[in-house]
Amino acid sequence: MFRAIPAVVLAALFSGAAMAHGCPGLIEEIDEALDDNVDSHYQADTISRAQNLRDEGEQYHEEGDHDRAMEKLEEAKMELGL
Repeated sequence: MFRAIPAVVLAALFSGAAMAHGCPGLIEEIDEALDDNVDSHYQADTISRAQNLRDEGEQYHEEGDHDRAMEKLEEAKMELGL
C-alpha cells in the first residue's frame, strides 16, 4: 500500500504539468480561428465573447490555475464552434 502512495503523488504532479502544456495549444487554436475567420462568418459579438474568454483563460494559465484556464478556453472554442 505504501508503495502506491508515491505513484499517486507523482501522477498528480505530472497531470498538472500536462494541463499547463494544454493551455498554450488551446490558445493557439483559438487565435488561429479568430485570425482566419474575423472577416468571414462570425458575428462581431461572437468574436468579442470568444476573445474575452480566451484572454481570461490565458490569464488563469499565467496565474497557474490551469483547470480554470482550460474551462475558459473550452468555452471560447465552443463560442467559435470548434
